Amino acid sequence: MYAGAGIHGGGQGVLNYFWFFLAAVFEIAGCYGFYLWLRLGKSAWWVVPALASLTCFALLLTRVEAAYAGRAYAAYGGIYIIASLVWLAV
Repeated sequence: MYAGAGIHGGGQGVLNYFWFFLAAVFEIAGCYGFYLWLRLGKSAWWVVPALASLTCFALLLTRVEAAYAGRAYAAYGGIYIIASLVWLAV
């Protein structure tokens, strides 16, 4: 690795943001499955894909480098808020 590459060098920073973006999608989808069941009275079978989605969310977060996680987790919070607001608009 060359000087200055660090945790943001090359495509690794972009890859970490990609993992966070996918994690946000799976987290929102998993929570929405429970919302369908508990709030909208849909079938309890919605819990199955919701749990699978939340499992993917947790697994995707493990793909982020530990050295990158602190700053990127704050960015993930921003991505989550934006994704939630977009979801409300849809």
